[in-house]
Amino acid sequence: MRSLHSLWLKCHRWAALFLGWILILSGVTGSLLVAARPIDRWLHPEFFVAGPSTVQTPASWESLRERLTREFGAKASFTFRPPREASETLQILVRGAWRGTLYLHPATGAEQGRRGDSEGFLSVLYSLHSALLMQQTGKAVLACAALIYLALCMSGIVLWWPRKWPPSFRMVMNKGLLRALFDVHRTGGAIVALVVLISIATGAYMAWRPIGGWITWISGAPVTAMPVLPPGNGPLLSLDALAQRARDAFPEGTIGYFLYNPRTDRPLAVRMRVPDDPHPNGRSTVWLDPRDGAVLAKHRWNELDPGARINSVVYPLHTGELGGAPGEIGVALSGLALGVLGTSGIWLWWRRRSIRQRSNSI
Repeated sequence: MRSLHSLWLKCHRWAALFLGWILILSGVTGSLLVAARPIDRWLHPEFFVAGPSTVQTPASWESLRERLTREFGAKASFTFRPPREASETLQILVRGAWRGTLYLHPATGAEQGRRGDSEGFLSVLYSLHSALLMQQTGKAVLACAALIYLALCMSGIVLWWPRKWPPSFRMVMNKGLLRALFDVHRTGGAIVALVVLISIATGAYMAWRPIGGWITWISGAPVTAMPVLPPGNGPLLSLDALAQRARDAFPEGTIGYFLYNPRTDRPLAVRMRVPDDPHPNGRSTVWLDPRDGAVLAKHRWNELDPGARINSVVYPLHTGELGGAPGEIGVALSGLALGVLGTSGIWLWWRRRSIRQRSNSI
């Protein structure tokens, strides 16, 4: 029994030492993101708050598309994010000669600001948190780190498991730093293990798309795929008319994202926010023929394949939006807890190693 406990301890220790920096970085940057987003809106109101205007009707999306195509090129794609509230700006994600987000007045179409993908502290922080600044490679690393954290969590619970129940969650803070950090790491880790595991697992799920594909494959359900565009030629329908066709497909919903792509060999996708969808941006999708606005397919969020359907809950659960302000505070605290667990574990290992080295040298 003692040898098994020693094995668990070694596995836990060396996995943590190998993975610790990723866990600390992921936790701290996640907590900072929760706080940084409202601060960013406060520091840059011109990006998010529409200025006063006497114009009452929304600006034509088709006229905006034509204007942006002249500026960014015929091959540029644009993702429209309509205002969620009356005072918000219209945000357009640009993918072309320039990559970034435009912030426009929804009624006049006037530009209130723009921000490139790599501009600003928030952008760098998000890239660091979601991909370690390494794009798809970083996302795969984070997904693997989440699996290793599962082993860390299990081994930590085994090491903590008390011989007598009910267990004591007492943490001694008045007998030196080493004892305090040991109790925080051991007992505190047992208390927050499940919450932190949920945060890590949901982050990995969003970061690395193959995980969703594996879940769908295991379930045996068919993959919800993009429909095939029927052959034919013809002028494209205006974006405003296409947007209305999407609204007609889900009368109870609102547009979350309108994804315009200039390619003529694929349908156009519109993400819709229906009332019962927990995802704040909506996961229901309408696929349209961009030439005549015919609805090629419409997929409600709860009718998607399992891998895609889970995302409706995973995303707001990871960001805390599922629980409102209390949920966001909880997510921020879980990120800090992950940082504290990683830092305390590394410090404990280093401190004990130093003590052993001094003892051996005497």
